[in-house]
Amino acid sequence: MPFDYKKEYKEYYMPKNKPSIITVPSMNFIAVHGHGDPNTEEGEYKQSISLLYGIAFTIKMSKKGTHQIEGYFDYVVPPLEGFWWQEESTEIDYAHKDNFEWVSVIRLPDFVTKADFDWAVEEAARKKGTDFSKAEFMTYDEGLCVQCMHIGSYDDEPATVALMHDFMEQQGYTLDITDQRRHHEIYLSDARKVASNKLKTVIRHPIKRI
Repeated sequence: MPFDYKKEYKEYYMPKNKPSIITVPSMNFIAVHGHGDPNTEEGEYKQSISLLYGIAFTIKMSKKGTHQIEGYFDYVVPPLEGFWWQEESTEIDYAHKDNFEWVSVIRLPDFVTKADFDWAVEEAARKKGTDFSKAEFMTYDEGLCVQCMHIGSYDDEPATVALMHDFMEQQGYTLDITDQRRHHEIYLSDARKVASNKLKTVIRHPIKRI
């Protein structure tokens, strides 16, 4: 059976729908930076997803080609994730999505080096005839966070965020959103196939001890 990060690391991908405190280790990602409303048809965000999956599956299917990655094991491509913010604010204003800044990411297996990533960018561009140069190899050490499973529409996330913030304060923590630590979402449902009231999204916020 292919290695499935969601099942093997449930503490990171399958939290309960009540807040909890977690320390997240350093991970490597395919990343694309962008700006604007993620719902815009043919917009920058949806283009970024195409780039991410193009590279992710090039790496996954490398086992069938001439570029053999040292330490490779078969795996399920991890879920899409995103870091979100709006300039001059530590809160997300869902009424003004045009002001979103974001980094859209997919986790890389630990065996993927920067050299392997660079190969995959070139290989994906060659096969698909598309410019993949906006994609970056990103290492992110997230650290101490409060997280919760949000079930429902993305626009309803503020209610879950409020529960998270109440919980962290009760536990002796405060929010620590900075230029390096962002509002983080992990998408466990395909919004094209799942009703909005059933979408599962992990929401994670960086925190620190008071």
